[in-house]
Amino acid sequence: MRQRAPGTFAIGGRAARVRPDCCPLEAHPPRTAIDMNAARPPLDPVTLAVLKGRLEQVADEMDATLYRSAFNPIIAEARDACHGLYHAETGDTLVQGTKGLPIFVGAMSFAVRSVIAKVAREGGLEPGDTFLFNDPYDGGTHLNDFRLVRPVFRGGRLFCWIASVGHWLDIGGNVPGNYNPAAIESFQEGVRFPPVKLIAAGRMNQDILDILACNSRVPQSNWGDLNGQLNALDLGERRLAELLDEYGDDRVEAALGALTDRAEALMREHIVALPDGTYRFDDWLDNDGVRDEPLSIALDLTVAGDRMTLDFSRSSPPCAGPLNISYATTVAACYVALKHAFPEVPANAGVLRPIEFVIPETTLLGAKAPRPVAGYTETILRLIGVIFGALGKAVPERATAGPFGTINALALSGQRPDGTRWLMFSFFGGGLGGNPESDGLHHANNPISTATMPPAEILEAANPVMFTQWALRPDSAGPGLHRGGVGAIYEIEALAPGTTEVALLGERGRFPPFGVNGGGPAAMTRFAWQTDTGWASPPMASKVVGVTIRQGQRVRLETPGGGGFGDPRARPRERIARDLRFGYISAKTARRDYGMDVA
Repeated sequence: MRQRAPGTFAIGGRAARVRPDCCPLEAHPPRTAIDMNAARPPLDPVTLAVLKGRLEQVADEMDATLYRSAFNPIIAEARDACHGLYHAETGDTLVQGTKGLPIFVGAMSFAVRSVIAKVAREGGLEPGDTFLFNDPYDGGTHLNDFRLVRPVFRGGRLFCWIASVGHWLDIGGNVPGNYNPAAIESFQEGVRFPPVKLIAAGRMNQDILDILACNSRVPQSNWGDLNGQLNALDLGERRLAELLDEYGDDRVEAALGALTDRAEALMREHIVALPDGTYRFDDWLDNDGVRDEPLSIALDLTVAGDRMTLDFSRSSPPCAGPLNISYATTVAACYVALKHAFPEVPANAGVLRPIEFVIPETTLLGAKAPRPVAGYTETILRLIGVIFGALGKAVPERATAGPFGTINALALSGQRPDGTRWLMFSFFGGGLGGNPESDGLHHANNPISTATMPPAEILEAANPVMFTQWALRPDSAGPGLHRGGVGAIYEIEALAPGTTEVALLGERGRFPPFGVNGGGPAAMTRFAWQTDTGWASPPMASKVVGVTIRQGQRVRLETPGGGGFGDPRARPRERIARDLRFGYISAKTARRDYGMDVA
């Protein structure tokens, strides 16, 4: 990280000088939060629709700014980031960008609340402040996801908060990229930051920057991402001010309140339409990477009138390895699942008002520090799947089969001839589940994400690797009237002289994505790497660390497809023939699963 003159901080790579006469909070009149629950001026439907679009545009522009300026392909190409506006007093989500990562949408409100709690304890909030943290137990997800939270003032009052989150490439820990499948405590996963004031009244805290730089294998990448997030907040603050100046604070407050109320009302309508009752669904994780024992994600979903209870009490206890998640992360994952089930409901805190959560600390879904959490993505994917499964029992005709349900976080790393470190980290696609209307998507991303995989060309340009295969995986889809989507095959060759370290934290190596309404399960994850004597596979099926390959050797990842929907024998013959022609299934699969004779 570059050294800067005192009293400056970087904006988009430029050093900007702050005013030396910035006044502390005490020099201003008392700052109170704007009450968005107060009596609101009436809004006509057209104005409300316009303001909804304008507010979402603020968050969308913040997203786009970070995507353009981040150094890290996981943000710049895969779009593993999110921005939004949050309530001044409660931290509730007011507006999220339409392109932000869905799992961050629900988690960010908890992040803002942690900052609100810090301010309540310590005071001193003023314009120009920006807080930074990555604490996964206090509003975060895992250590790579860094949050920046900033207050927005209007007329001396706190109007709202704006926030940014992005997945940084590396933040120390035992394994490059921080997906350590053998971690037994968070200290082995990277450096943990509670909410700290990165910028105080416009003045950057250089000490925090120095700590960040010293705790990463790729500090320049993190530096670029940090500047991108600061740029996004700067733009969001300007755009929001322009909107407020144009429409007035009162009308925008009224719109924010109305949109939240609307989300609640729509959610209640959807719940009322479900039959009352309790619906159970269980699924399993392969293991935690430390103990080779399956872990249960178990849900009792109860519908009672216009309220829903999600009870995860039957789930496995906290585990030794990194598949634990915090209460906040569990709630965020539930939010994502419900938004998938009811997509027309606006993305704000109103969605969760009719929902009661039962997430005991005695389960791996309510874990506390220092339980390891690096593999949170695998757990929330299983959690989202069990919500889909339980809702499918409530309304079988709308059931969706299980998606492939793993990001298969793969990290390859090493040293270049000049001694600098390189790190290729990526997640990988698979098949989505069949549903009442159609087959599942091929080579898609998981339901937690609107992200895209970084292109092979980008990963190859940034790292000494070569993709020797990137293809759809035949016979990986679950059979059904509407089959699942097919997974993929990735084969990567190491080009760097010497050795390349390999680590994988994945899932679905022993428990396949489920089918529904008579549909069949999909194929499971397969991972292997070349050795001097042949190919080897992980003893724990989907997780491995401490593997090295030499220049010219390869790793091979085969991802799951999605589960099938409905009786495979009812699938139209012409669709089976098309699947055969395109190579999605083999003649053997056509005969075995669909009863179709192939010459």
